[in-house]
Amino acid sequence: MTDSFASRLLVWFDINGRHDLPWQHPRTPYRVWLSEIMLQQTQVRVVMPYFERFVAALPDLPALAAAPQDEVLALWSGLGYYARARNLHAAAQACVEHHGGELPRNHAALVSLPGIGRSTASAILAQAWGDRHAILDGNVKRVLSRWHAVDGWPGTSRVEQQLWKFAESHLPDARLADYTQAQMDFGATLCTRHDPACMLCPISADCAALAQGRVAELPTPKPGKPLPERETTVLMLYDEAGRVLLQRRPPTGIWGSLWSLPEANDAEGARALFSTHAKGDHPPPRRLAPVAHAFTHYRLTLHPLLWQGVAPRQAINDGDEQRWVSRDALETLGIPAPVRRLLSARS
Repeated sequence: MTDSFASRLLVWFDINGRHDLPWQHPRTPYRVWLSEIMLQQTQVRVVMPYFERFVAALPDLPALAAAPQDEVLALWSGLGYYARARNLHAAAQACVEHHGGELPRNHAALVSLPGIGRSTASAILAQAWGDRHAILDGNVKRVLSRWHAVDGWPGTSRVEQQLWKFAESHLPDARLADYTQAQMDFGATLCTRHDPACMLCPISADCAALAQGRVAELPTPKPGKPLPERETTVLMLYDEAGRVLLQRRPPTGIWGSLWSLPEANDAEGARALFSTHAKGDHPPPRRLAPVAHAFTHYRLTLHPLLWQGVAPRQAINDGDEQRWVSRDALETLGIPAPVRRLLSARS
């Protein structure tokens, strides 16, 4: 049954799988690694144009390592989960320092790099070199949870360890790159989270969840709880030349190292912050419509306050953590998606 699982998926993949993804041609370790990081929490159709733009600007690992962080974050801007980009950059620099400018062909060495976990390391080794390693991304967890009728949320250590054993038991002896892609394609297109296409499934004859009538309830969902709500006031300060004031966020935490609008707890704090960056008397700001943005762990609402034609209080150097940025220069910086939408609306 184990060999049958893999062989049937490979037969399905040969006919129905995705064979023309940009990171498959050529399928280099760098391109595989970049695609795996981009595909975390993000769908293929969203990733493809970002991938193309990224490799056009930074075609190999040494180029990524040598690039300024602002360039890396600007290329990533809009993909979200920006720690992935910071880790990607740090990992490239570590590879230049310790591995001769290449990704190591070693599971433990890959896992030691920033942003690369067990499944990502396995996916890189299997797809770039054809090495025999199992993966366990979200798609594979869903498939195995259903096929083996595994109870319990896959995010728990007990269930995850059980799924790892199943994943390793199904590994074929050959075509590891194709098998790895087949699993991801199968989960993304047939064994989907909602309304899976069981009638078209190549392995449905042995699916325990289908036999038990439990496809809809497996995998067991994460115990739900309401997301906390947070709010912040953001200042949109435009000078007479049409430049907007941005400031770099701290290197850790949400939107780490990205350029964003100055924030304040409330209108009074916003006025005080305004006075530190602008001189002269100005009428009260214009209140723009709130902007809501959902993160994994909470929901954030931005309350924008707009001042136009302000006079900067002091000159700011390029190396400072604040910067007056022209409209044309916005594309060169990593800016959070909801903030970029705000700025685009004012352009």
